[in-house]
Amino acid sequence: MLGGAAQAMDSFNAAKKILPSIYKQLDEPKSVYCGCDLNITRNRFSVDLKSCGYAVRKQPKRAARVEIEHIMPAWEFGHQLKCWQQGGRKNCSKNSKEFKEMEGDLHNLFPSVGEVNGDRSNYRFQLWNGKPYQYGKCEMLVDFKGRRAQPPERSRGLIARAYLYMVSHYEGLTLARQQRQLFEAWNKMYPPSENECLRNELIKKKQGNDNPFVTEKCVSK
Repeated sequence: MLGGAAQAMDSFNAAKKILPSIYKQLDEPKSVYCGCDLNITRNRFSVDLKSCGYAVRKQPKRAARVEIEHIMPAWEFGHQLKCWQQGGRKNCSKNSKEFKEMEGDLHNLFPSVGEVNGDRSNYRFQLWNGKPYQYGKCEMLVDFKGRRAQPPERSRGLIARAYLYMVSHYEGLTLARQQRQLFEAWNKMYPPSENECLRNELIKKKQGNDNPFVTEKCVSK
């Protein structure tokens, strides 16, 4: 593994406690897919669904809360590990230092509307020109039968840079050729916002390393 930063998060729970303090320093922070306004009070996230025209698909309680989304799902970076094969994610979170570092890596974690986080599950991101209809004005589209998700344009760049970071930072993680081509294209088409650049700098201070795919774009601005 290459990810041996001195301040690397040692668990997902530790990372979740730190993320609100990072977002509090951003300019008008938003949820990752839908772009809903986020509020941070007492180091906890809350979301304003009206601010982004969000319409609940099925789960009002889950939609009303913020959940921390792994852009590269835990299943994707964990299921090939021995700990997962012996006892699933719970076993890895408890007993694998390697898994815990990946699970808690702040560069792969973003606050999301809870319902969207749950619906996305561990589905792959794809582009099939489907028309979003499930979440009101939020342009996320989940194909449950096809086990795939089409993200809004606003989040495609950061999704790409999170994935490219994970496979470059951790040995053994790979992307299928089509996925890599898609993410490399999104990385070029959708440069980071000022908030994504600042988020990257703040995570470096907390975690000890940057996401070079974000840094190179921000430096060249």
